[in-house]
Amino acid sequence: MVTATIHNPDRYMVDLRQILSQGRKRVGLLIGAGAPTAIRIDDKGRLKDDGNPLIPDVARLTDAVVKSLPAADQQVITKLKTRPDEEPNIEAILTRVRRLAQAIGGEKVHGLDAIGYNTLAEGICQNIGSIVRACLPNEQTPYSELISWIGGTHRDHPVEIFTPNYDLLIEEAFERARLPYFDGFTGAHLPFFDPVSVSSDKLPARWSRLWKIHGSLGWDVHGDSIIRTGSRAATKLIYPDHLKYDEVTRQPYSALFERLRQFLTTPDTLLICTGFSFFDAHICAVLDETLAANTHTAIFAFQYRNLENESQAIKLALNRPNLSVYARDGAVIFGVPGQWQPGQPPTEDWESIRQTFWQGATSKDPAQFLLGDFAKLARFFSLTQASKMTPLLPPEPADTGASGPVSSPPAGGDHAKS
Repeated sequence: MVTATIHNPDRYMVDLRQILSQGRKRVGLLIGAGAPTAIRIDDKGRLKDDGNPLIPDVARLTDAVVKSLPAADQQVITKLKTRPDEEPNIEAILTRVRRLAQAIGGEKVHGLDAIGYNTLAEGICQNIGSIVRACLPNEQTPYSELISWIGGTHRDHPVEIFTPNYDLLIEEAFERARLPYFDGFTGAHLPFFDPVSVSSDKLPARWSRLWKIHGSLGWDVHGDSIIRTGSRAATKLIYPDHLKYDEVTRQPYSALFERLRQFLTTPDTLLICTGFSFFDAHICAVLDETLAANTHTAIFAFQYRNLENESQAIKLALNRPNLSVYARDGAVIFGVPGQWQPGQPPTEDWESIRQTFWQGATSKDPAQFLLGDFAKLARFFSLTQASKMTPLLPPEPADTGASGPVSSPPAGGDHAKS
């Protein structure tokens, strides 16, 4: 994108650090499918920088799910494309399959009747579940750093997390940290979804809110209630086409989308997006509507790629100046696109703080803004109380005359000083 406008990342990150460290503003997070890809693991499930993503992104998830289906089902999915070159993601495929199951009855389309398409939908959900049921590694992860930030500040308002992801990684991080959260379910034996509680704010601010707006592993139907089973094997209620389902199964999705709308129409609210591509039409419609209705709401979208590759986010940001897009090489702020260029450090210790969100140019890579990477953003959150970061010294060579090798410093890159 060619433009003469320059945005100074220091200016905006000073303000963001202040917001995140004080705990007075109403803050929410929209965590998309790109977030779990920031966790890389080896074949034994241990963290490894050059390993495979803990959970693949939507494109790779789609490819893996479709390939795991029987050949006949793969052929049906190919025939459901609206054009030969279309590459629908797994959610679009699942929606088309479920709509056909509801519409055709005993008639056959591409060799399957309604029963056949219901069976195909169940197979798709089971394969999704087998991939996204991965557990959070026991080591420190971006999720644990994010939860550390949530629990480390006294708050006037609870942090609200909205996510279309089906996995249980956020739940695991909360529970390992022994921090309370509310997800719309109540009870002990078979916790049931309570839409009345979702719409209210009666719980203390230290209870974070977790809203799984596309459903989740572990949700199931029990009589006339939606329950949380605690089992990763339950995959029935992940991304249903909620506008077409009966009253019981529609209930969580309508209540949770209304909660997103309610959150964004509350004055002086900030929603921070990470790992979200802005390709989800349902979510983007709510963002667009509420940004237009409430100019006192702000959304900061931290995007992984360069501006030219974030067309969906930019399209919305150009129309809604209270949505800012922070990409790798530039930003759209107050509706104005521009390239990044740091300015003079605002404080004596800012150079070390700048390293948490900015990487200078090297012989291999241009200078770049780092917070589009969920792992970098979570680290930035966790260090907002720090006033100075001191780089770790590299480990000294082992002394052959010593009783043992000198230990390496812990992973994490920087020490924080309050």
